[in-house]
Amino acid sequence: MFGSAPYRGNPLGVVLDGGGLSTGEMQRFAHWMNLSETTFVLPPSAAGADYHVRIFTPAAELPFAGHPTLGTCHAWLEAGGTPHQPEAVVQQCGAGLVTLRKTPDGLAFAAPPLLRDGPVDEELLRHIATVLGIGRAEIVDASWADNGPGWVAVMLASAEAVLAVRPGPVDLDLGLVGAYPPGSPEAFEVRAFFPKNGFTTEDPVTGSLNASLASWLLRAGYARAPYVASQGTALGRAGRAHISTGPGGTIWVAGATVTCVSGKVDL
Repeated sequence: MFGSAPYRGNPLGVVLDGGGLSTGEMQRFAHWMNLSETTFVLPPSAAGADYHVRIFTPAAELPFAGHPTLGTCHAWLEAGGTPHQPEAVVQQCGAGLVTLRKTPDGLAFAAPPLLRDGPVDEELLRHIATVLGIGRAEIVDASWADNGPGWVAVMLASAEAVLAVRPGPVDLDLGLVGAYPPGSPEAFEVRAFFPKNGFTTEDPVTGSLNASLASWLLRAGYARAPYVASQGTALGRAGRAHISTGPGGTIWVAGATVTCVSGKVDL
């Protein structure tokens, strides 16, 4: 998902018929798949929803995540899913109802509201600088950007500075952002770090982070929509998140989706 070409984005496993599976069985399969996330599609229980999705990392269930939202919608439509509304798909998930639509840049989801935003206290900023292996003065600005995953967004002076970071053990979900020079094809470079089984993991492309980053960057005047964010460069990927806004200030996050592997599994 969000890749500029097949196998250049962030992979996702989608089980299109998750009916009858227990939470433990879903978690066990997601752990075995060992992808960033694995999703399970269920009949909707909320009025207006086209389907219900449960989203699992190898270790835990998430109420919302961006690239699983786009990937699940892609797989559901490809399998013959028909939305109630001709111009939109409504997904039910742990965070509520999320609207998706088709755009020239791929499927897009409407960013859910932030659960927490605002300044990050100085003690935590010093801790973040330490785990990132940078000086406190290198953090230009920061904000909570929690829309399900508990992201803390950290701005560095440039995209080059973001790509130069070599973190140590992280103990919270960190999103880094730095601007490219004016006139560049992409406006920002983004990186996402989180702890997993005692180790630091970097996510190739992160829809939820790009959604919450957009809310902060646009509100604070660091960005103007539409813009494109690059992610995954440090991992040899070529992720692209396309950010735009709609009526009422709704933030839309779009990206390419493609089916690379399909088949059947016994669960």
